[in-house]
Amino acid sequence: MKELGLISTLPINRFTDFGAYLALSDGGEVLLPQGYLNGDEKEGDEKEVFVYTDSEDRPVAVTDRPKALLDEFAVLEAKEVTSFGAFMDWGLLKDLFVPNSEMAKPMTAGQKYLIRVCVDYRTNRLIGVSKYREFMYPAPKDYEPGNACEGLIFEKTELGYKVLLEDRYEGLIYANEVFQPLEIGEKRTLYVKKRRDDGKIDLQLLPKGREKYEEGAEKILEILNEKGFLPLHDKSDPEEIKRVLGMSKKHFKQCVGQLYKAREITIQENGISLAQD
Repeated sequence: MKELGLISTLPINRFTDFGAYLALSDGGEVLLPQGYLNGDEKEGDEKEVFVYTDSEDRPVAVTDRPKALLDEFAVLEAKEVTSFGAFMDWGLLKDLFVPNSEMAKPMTAGQKYLIRVCVDYRTNRLIGVSKYREFMYPAPKDYEPGNACEGLIFEKTELGYKVLLEDRYEGLIYANEVFQPLEIGEKRTLYVKKRRDDGKIDLQLLPKGREKYEEGAEKILEILNEKGFLPLHDKSDPEEIKRVLGMSKKHFKQCVGQLYKAREITIQENGISLAQD
């Protein structure tokens, strides 16, 4: 069944007390349960549905969309962990099952993991796989320093935050370069710092050079416009600067220098304020 795990537009073949049977491309049918019908449908109408298997491994169609389709990745939360596997919340009534044999490491209920949706060809049902490295490739050489890219933050380690790029490349934001809160499962624009020899990508949160300071300076201006005064200065504790602004002390001093040079701010002994016209 080529529709398994995908979003498909299928015509209604016939109705029953349980719902509507939709025509599959191989000549078979799949049930769209009554709860997913609005009551106005008729035979021949097309419905956009997601096809997977129910709790008894029978094909079923739903109009809900999961967090990931077949051969896609998503960061999912483990709802329940049993002796034989884990059940992940992927946005559907039936959870996505990750067998023990497909876990990269033991899971804990309530924690989030990077999961790829796959077909178990022994049972012809959809399963989750957390052994993501099996699906990773070396990043192409056009991942050059300074380039912007979209990344999915999927795991925090002692070294830093692991990032998925284009569903096939692995990146890393080093922990000592993170000066703002990051969430597992968050998607955001990142910037290439370096393409390593192993094909993995070192990433950073802000672009290099002058643009970096402009972004930080803009954040300082926003706070000053709202509060009028910012009680931070060159003798402030680095942790306090990081807590308030999400940036390093070095970055803060560079931004302040840029704003002062542009005559946007006034520097005082106990902080900074907007310059008066």
